[in-house]
Amino acid sequence: MKKTERLIYKALLVAGALVLHLMERNLPVPFMTPGARLGLANLVTVLALYTLTKKREVFEIIGVRVLLSSLFGGSMTGFLYGGMGAVFSFLIMVGIKESLKEKVSIIGVSAAGAVFHHIGQLLVATVILQNSGVFLYLPILSVTGILTGVFIGLTANYTLPYIKRLPYMKRL
Repeated sequence: MKKTERLIYKALLVAGALVLHLMERNLPVPFMTPGARLGLANLVTVLALYTLTKKREVFEIIGVRVLLSSLFGGSMTGFLYGGMGAVFSFLIMVGIKESLKEKVSIIGVSAAGAVFHHIGQLLVATVILQNSGVFLYLPILSVTGILTGVFIGLTANYTLPYIKRLPYMKRL
């Protein structure tokens, strides 16, 4: 992939993640646990992880997405929660994808990322509230994280073959 094509692809991923994040922010999800979301923007993270060869580029996409989504209506605490969740999610997804690539599918990688996203957020909440009791919420968040992670993983699994058919993806 040429340098310009790569930059355009990364910009499209960031734009897609922002659109998904802003759409999700406006979706009413009354059946979910308070604070839990579908994590639609994480679809882009999973797709980037499986289409880009450099992990640094995936991390850049995550960083820009978290920063811009906080600027487009978030708050400083939202930036902290989203940022820490994204870092934890990224680290576990890269670790699982690289070390267990034959045993864990994209769906499992996504589900693990969702659970660790919540762990990162709970660590921020522990620091902000100065109370580790927030981790009592982890089992509930883990169940919702697994369910939403499987949904995102399935979506990525069906989307990935179409992305890989794009002409500039073949030049990677």
